[in-house]
Amino acid sequence: MYVSESRGSTPAVTAPAARGLFPGRSAVSATVLALGAVSLITDISSEMVTAVLPLYLVTGLGLSPLGFGLLDGVYNGFSALVRLVGGHLADRGGRHKPVAALGYGLSALCKPLLLAVHTLPLIGAVLALDRTGKGLRTAPRDALISLSSPPETRGRAFGVHRAMDTTGALLGPLAAFLILRQAAEGYDAVFTVSFCVAALGVVVLLLFVPSRSPELTGPAPATAAERPSLRAAVGLLGRRELRGLSLCAVVLGLATVSDSFVYLMLQRRLGVSDRWFALLPLGTAAAFLLLAVPLGRWADRVGRWRVFVGGHFALLAAYGLLLSHVHNGALPYAVLALHGSFYAATDGVLMAAAAGSVPAALRSSGLALVQTGQAAARFVCSIAFGAAWTAWGDRSALSGAAVALALSVVLSLRLRRDARDAGSPRDAGSGEDADG
Repeated sequence: MYVSESRGSTPAVTAPAARGLFPGRSAVSATVLALGAVSLITDISSEMVTAVLPLYLVTGLGLSPLGFGLLDGVYNGFSALVRLVGGHLADRGGRHKPVAALGYGLSALCKPLLLAVHTLPLIGAVLALDRTGKGLRTAPRDALISLSSPPETRGRAFGVHRAMDTTGALLGPLAAFLILRQAAEGYDAVFTVSFCVAALGVVVLLLFVPSRSPELTGPAPATAAERPSLRAAVGLLGRRELRGLSLCAVVLGLATVSDSFVYLMLQRRLGVSDRWFALLPLGTAAAFLLLAVPLGRWADRVGRWRVFVGGHFALLAAYGLLLSHVHNGALPYAVLALHGSFYAATDGVLMAAAAGSVPAALRSSGLALVQTGQAAARFVCSIAFGAAWTAWGDRSALSGAAVALALSVVLSLRLRRDARDAGSPRDAGSGEDADG
């Protein structure tokens, strides 16, 4: 099946044939499953590093919260600078798979480089290079998922992919924990094993992910405004629906505290020892894994925007628990469950919502616009939160973030309402729900 789909001579896929790729209502395409396997393997690699990186930098190298905030901002936000480039390159000629492979390969090469750098500028440079790889691959990967799925089940398809991806996020910290317990030079061993696993992910991508998507092989030609170009990509913001989603993603991203800070605060609240720190992301990953598919399906049914906003209420509740004076033993489980629920309700759901507002020929570019705004906003939030922590302490910093998130939810609801009131009616056959 993969071979036949990858050949350039693949015949045009008609609408009934395309639907034949999804034989049951609960089925997802082979492309989604293959990309899920790649993300699962790659996330084992990346989360091995992510799980130990805060402790390695703050405890091992003695960085201040501000210094860590700068590096964490680079790690999570630098990809914003290259996502549009990756999306544009992928759309030109439908090169989604080659661009994604380049991004995965670049990130894999960065893992052993962490063994050789020990200063803030050099570590920042390696992390920036790693996030460049992520920026190149994310939009083409998500475009392949959306192009391989019928509009009415995109939430489910992204949910399945994110569930597989999160399985890797669940296994990565566990692998890092076991390596740290067994290896004499724990951090070096983690980075080495991480590189080997990442290389395996690239091999799986090259062998099993088809090069072309059914929607791109269809007979309908792109209009002049939809032909891949940088002007056409930026012009997508002229679409009210996509512009509204992008603005909301930016507003909410400005108040989304980095995962690493959440784990560091949990460690301080609970007095978790360094050896157990790498296990904290497991709670987030477990909740994400359990809820990604159900919330994706629910988003297809009740409205993707409603589920997306609901996820931020879960994050706000997690902030509240971290700020509370509760010392119950269930506190870490509740915080991590809410944290994982936030990702399950927002990560793939946002991409599923945005995909319906972008033509197939510009799918990578359109998704990259939304991802870029969100990543840039979170970059700003990481730096601001790290600075606030250094100046006023962790509780004051998180209190400010909680207030900002509550205001951001209210503002995004207003922006979304204005965009819908000003927008034109949807096409009856679009398959998108009324709430995006």
